[in-house]
Amino acid sequence: MRGRTLAVAAALWAAGAVAAQERPPEHLQPPPLVGGAPPHELAAAAALGFQMERDRDPRAVLAEGRRLEAALAALKPQRPGVVDAYVLSVALDSDAVFAREARETGRVLARRYGADGRALVLAGADGRGGAALPMGSPQSLAAALARVAELMDPAEDALILYLTAHGGPTGVVYNDGDQGYGMIGPARLWSMLSRLDIANRVVIVSACYSGVFVPMLSSDTAVVLTASSADRSSFGCQADNDWTYFGDALVNRALRSPRPLAAAATEAARSVAEWERRGGLEPSGPQVAIGAGAARWLGPLEARLPPASAPVGRPAVDEPSAR
Repeated sequence: MRGRTLAVAAALWAAGAVAAQERPPEHLQPPPLVGGAPPHELAAAAALGFQMERDRDPRAVLAEGRRLEAALAALKPQRPGVVDAYVLSVALDSDAVFAREARETGRVLARRYGADGRALVLAGADGRGGAALPMGSPQSLAAALARVAELMDPAEDALILYLTAHGGPTGVVYNDGDQGYGMIGPARLWSMLSRLDIANRVVIVSACYSGVFVPMLSSDTAVVLTASSADRSSFGCQADNDWTYFGDALVNRALRSPRPLAAAATEAARSVAEWERRGGLEPSGPQVAIGAGAARWLGPLEARLPPASAPVGRPAVDEPSAR
């Protein structure tokens, strides 16, 4: 009996430990050093892809490095003569809504663009017992982009990049509880993509003020979709949600059907506008920029879109709230 009691106690302890690991870290302390920095210093930091870590357990650092290394090593190389899509879906904030959105977005986009084996999700704990994945950060994003660049043919293949997080006038914010903080501005993202010769790309940013990415990332062979204009908030980022407004409208609904990307973006913008109108919210103004030359690689991808699938998760429109 004593042995059985000890076994039960051990099982309960293990379950508690797993639950603790699954619980997303909370934001309890102000950002280090930059919390009171003037706007021009924040803009300069974002342009460089600023990242700071504090008091992270060395064992957690090692485990994180191993998760990322294994995920990058598992990506398949491109197939000569075939337009392959590489899907990268990244949650840059530990609020669980972003992890949930990034995880399901990775599945939706991989299915839509036939990227099985060529899709990677960087997202922390989702609070629902999902598999441990490499977390999203400026550093892990840079490594993932570099790995994709090694595997793809830049003349033939395309990157489908989805970023979800809180945002500000300088770009998207990286915030992992009280341990990780940073920013990625348009200049930094443009610099990484340019250095890696990733010109065929779809960049989707689900964050407040995300329209700041449109001018710099737009090009003849690029598609840029954002949740808002450069001076507006977007909505739906409560930590217990499964989707933001924009993620729900674009990914969970419009992109699940075999319609062209441009039509999906238009449909998503209509949905978001209606939800905001019903909630009495200031319009976020999602942005769309599609280069004329993108048709060369987007056409073959859209020629083989799969049948429609059904939305999943809690609809974002349930609880309107500014991000």
